Amino acid sequence: MAQFFDPQAKDEESVHRLHAPATERNRAVILELLEACLPRDGVLLEVASGTGEHASFMAPRLKPLLWQPTDIDDRHLTSINAWADHVGSDNLLPARRFNALEDDWHFPDLPAPVSAVAAINLIHIAPWAVAEALMAGAGKVLPPGGILYLYGPYKQHGKHTAPSNAAFEMALKRQDPDWGVRDMELVMDLADAAGFSDLDIVGMPANNFSLIFTKG
Repeated sequence: MAQFFDPQAKDEESVHRLHAPATERNRAVILELLEACLPRDGVLLEVASGTGEHASFMAPRLKPLLWQPTDIDDRHLTSINAWADHVGSDNLLPARRFNALEDDWHFPDLPAPVSAVAAINLIHIAPWAVAEALMAGAGKVLPPGGILYLYGPYKQHGKHTAPSNAAFEMALKRQDPDWGVRDMELVMDLADAAGFSDLDIVGMPANNFSLIFTKG
């Protein structure tokens, strides 16, 4: 659960910068992968940017690629913009309200075409319909050679990869029975149906995975 970045902060900007502890633990290893696989131009569309910490850390290091953070939560949108103001990077675009389930995956007002889509720690804390919409939307908006990057825990062949992930899924389902650690093979099936032809699977710390799909 996101918490205020600094409960004792006196300035208004700091009060609005939310902090998710997991972000500090995974952002460097995620960035290393993104530096290797992302295109150097266009716009990366981040779906469900949360606190905005990934965007504020990674965007300045991925120039000239533009980074478009999005979310559906007002508090998150405020936090994203507060982090963006804090880092002051000219390739980090203002936060945008975007619902992957309901909104059209068409972005004529962006300063460049979408060349990559990223969703970090999303599909296990959302209904399966969000994973379906994410794959279909990314397949629609990305050009051939475009990259879809997913990060989070996954089952493989229907089984958890670690006891901690099984416990994590139980905790998720207590919050919402439609949430849960997803089967990697089912996610791959969605990607195949959406026109993604290549996949790199990279094991990550804390029993997570990075899935890097390339549009055919």
